[in-house]
Amino acid sequence: MKVRRNTLLLIAALVWSAAGFNILRIGLLAYPPYRTVVNYLLSALVFTVFQVFIFGQLVNKHTARISAYEEELHFFLKFFDVKSFIIMAVMMTGGIWLRSSGVAPDRFISFFYSGLGTSLLLAGLLFACNFAKAALAAKGKA
Repeated sequence: MKVRRNTLLLIAALVWSAAGFNILRIGLLAYPPYRTVVNYLLSALVFTVFQVFIFGQLVNKHTARISAYEEELHFFLKFFDVKSFIIMAVMMTGGIWLRSSGVAPDRFISFFYSGLGTSLLLAGLLFACNFAKAALAAKGKA
């Protein structure tokens, strides 16, 4: 199925927002027994590291790549490149393994998943903002 170039940004927004919401939910459900200043600071640190070094750059990279497409219609999975799909698969597999294996204690799940989920959700919202900007720019050209 082919979609318009800017719709790829909307698909990215929906995928990353859904992933972020689900990861954040898991972290928040594990948080109640571990509400401490240290855990809040750890969540903020995880959020900052992922936002600055991974997801913030990912949003910029993929928005620029999508915006540079000359053709208007594209296969709907082109919102990411192969490398990004591999990263997503590794992260999902690692996260499922961490929780199901019991290797990571609930305290770790609480602060790590809360920080990671918030960063993922923000990435989705940034993709949504980029979609809105592109839609407004396209409307202004028309």
